[in-house]
Amino acid sequence: MKATFFQALIVGVVFATYSLAEPVPQYGLSAFGDLKYKADFKHFDYVNPDAPKGGAIKLRDIDSFDSLNPFLLKGKVGIVNGDIGGKTEYTFTQLMTRSLDEPDAVYGLLAESATVDEKGRWVEFSLRSTARFHDDSPITAEDVAFTFETLKTEGHPRYRFQYRDIMDTTILSPLKIRFNFREDALTRDLPRQIAVMPILSKASFKDRKFGVTSMDPLMGSGPYKVAKVSPGRSITYKRIKNHWAENLPVHKGRYNFGSIHVDYYRDRTIALEAFFAGEYDFREEFTSRSWATEYENKPAVRAGYILRDTLQNSSLTGLQAFFMNTRRAPFEDVRVRKAFDLLFDFEWTNTNLFYGLYDRLGSVFENSDMKATGLPSEAELNLLDPWRETLPADIFLAEFSPSKTNGSGNIRPQIREALGLFKAAGWTLENKKLVDQSGSQMTAEFLLYEQSFTRIINPYVKNLRRLGIDASVRVIDSASWQNRMRSFDFDIIVRRFPQPQIPGVEQRDWWSSTSADIDGGLNIAGAKNPAIDSLVEKIIQAKSREDLTAAARALDRVLMWNYYFIPQWYKNTNFIAYWDKFGRPDAKKPGFDRAVLHSWWYDPVKAKDLAERRGK
Repeated sequence: MKATFFQALIVGVVFATYSLAEPVPQYGLSAFGDLKYKADFKHFDYVNPDAPKGGAIKLRDIDSFDSLNPFLLKGKVGIVNGDIGGKTEYTFTQLMTRSLDEPDAVYGLLAESATVDEKGRWVEFSLRSTARFHDDSPITAEDVAFTFETLKTEGHPRYRFQYRDIMDTTILSPLKIRFNFREDALTRDLPRQIAVMPILSKASFKDRKFGVTSMDPLMGSGPYKVAKVSPGRSITYKRIKNHWAENLPVHKGRYNFGSIHVDYYRDRTIALEAFFAGEYDFREEFTSRSWATEYENKPAVRAGYILRDTLQNSSLTGLQAFFMNTRRAPFEDVRVRKAFDLLFDFEWTNTNLFYGLYDRLGSVFENSDMKATGLPSEAELNLLDPWRETLPADIFLAEFSPSKTNGSGNIRPQIREALGLFKAAGWTLENKKLVDQSGSQMTAEFLLYEQSFTRIINPYVKNLRRLGIDASVRVIDSASWQNRMRSFDFDIIVRRFPQPQIPGVEQRDWWSSTSADIDGGLNIAGAKNPAIDSLVEKIIQAKSREDLTAAARALDRVLMWNYYFIPQWYKNTNFIAYWDKFGRPDAKKPGFDRAVLHSWWYDPVKAKDLAERRGK
């Protein structure tokens, strides 16, 4: 008998020609049965296993925070601003941890092994007896079960979506737990979803409520703990000496800084100047104008105190876009949405505002082979054909490409085409106003919480106004912006969704009909489309990379041709700048992360030399 999909899922052993009566515990998991590292690996390739521990790194974040509970919908969370955004792994242990040079592999951390049922009914994790919370109490299966139930019932709504196919847990022993899956559930990604769940201490909630925002840190078990908090202004994390996982292969050479200090700045310009003054040590530059114009002439850069680098990134770029709210007029009409896409002049924006440093996003799965190109393949057509009558005809006739201009600022061809689409949707131009049959003018408000983004949107607003649309930009504080976003009270907002390397259940949160009207849900555009629902499930249940690629490309076509959003821009590199007092591994940076907090270290010799050169 050939091996089932779930035998292929648990890797380290290749099941080729027979089925086992009892599934074998495995040291790592990946979606389709491929792991780079063998069972006896000593450390990840992208670290220096002998990296010194100690010293400090100072980082910055923008705005403020009013909570240290990262698992709730409520509050603005203060959390380690990690290599690709806020993360919980620095202070909370996971059952298994990611390898940053593989797209989706995880290896044992709290769990020394995982066992996946060959029929996809459950997954079991065997825990290490040496694992400890920061108060030195042992981490047990009871804590894992408590974490699952708490996150699913009281945590952020995303946990309910992620864990919807998990029925319950069974504690098999103090150090062994089973997660039971719903019958007929699509469970390819569930073992890995569970594996990266941050673990909470059940005992720590005996005298405190979970579901409230708080500046009192939760009990953790990761390599760092919160040491000092200045509410809304800064957080300092201290490395746990002799951490229980320090010598495990997955931690060897990682988490080297003795402390991580994060300062919060309410203004990006002030934050940048603070960096040049040496107030913090490392930053990734996300603003092309700053990278192109604001570094070269700074004394610290010219003197070589601050170093700059451009790192290649193999990750999916994620989706950054203007999301239109299809729950309200006029954006419920795809013709209107397409017209709005036509009126965004990316080429002019890139040349005049971004110094030509970006490319235009043309896919939900940009920078990967899951991006739909050319015409649909036979495998894609098999998935799309059942919905052909309800889908835009262009899906079957052409490759999607966002509107493109000549970059001069003259968009007359796009204006003519947009006017035709507006007319077909029931809007006409009267007295320089685009009005509906009742004479009401079309309005469109861009809702922002960052003033700096207005310089990018204003030229777009000007194009919309040329067609008689009452377009405007409204900047509000971030808390109000979050509240309005959670209740979908907006016309157009800017959001970015980072894509995992193996798309899975998170696609339900972003695109499925069931998430469109849940407060706090991530289906920002409000897409309600049975074809999308079907394709999302095809992605989740894909049993091979080939099946996944076909389903992802098909979904890509449906999303892009329905114009739920106006794609913005991307680059497959990271612009980084840092003060010259750190050591970096000789090994090549892992393709799927910057790995700064994972693999760099404080170099006291460099730090002393830097201080002497600066005269300090």
